[in-house]
Amino acid sequence: MSAEDRLKELGLTLPEAPTPVATYVSFKQVGDMLYLSGQGPRRADGSYPTGKVGADVTIEQAYDHARQTGLGLLAAMKKAVGSLDRIEVVKLLGMVNAAPDFSDHPKVINGCSDLFVAVLGERGRHARSAVGMGSLPNRMTVEIEVIVKVLP
Repeated sequence: MSAEDRLKELGLTLPEAPTPVATYVSFKQVGDMLYLSGQGPRRADGSYPTGKVGADVTIEQAYDHARQTGLGLLAAMKKAVGSLDRIEVVKLLGMVNAAPDFSDHPKVINGCSDLFVAVLGERGRHARSAVGMGSLPNRMTVEIEVIVKVLP
């Protein structure tokens, strides 16, 4: 089953790939490796969910935010190479805007990791880091960047 078919089966649609808001590009391909800039859980109106996970945002809400971020990253991958069937996720860095005593960062970033595996199957499994940050741009709850291999 293609990645597009899996998205439909899951009832998901990809958002528009985001446009950079500063001096950087959304993605850069070097050889067969594609590096995606960090993204957050951008809503359709361009705003972001905000707050500190573990204080005013629950793990479940932040999981959903990481999942939404994953959809944006998939959109950027598709824009970069034309088809999600040509993508293998290699490494993911998940950053959580966390309260100082919060320690469940992996549970939050699972929102993105679980999505990648659901859509891409084994090609969605990846190495990963999930870390807490004192703040993130726009006070958003999560930011995720990804490195992928482009398949022929």
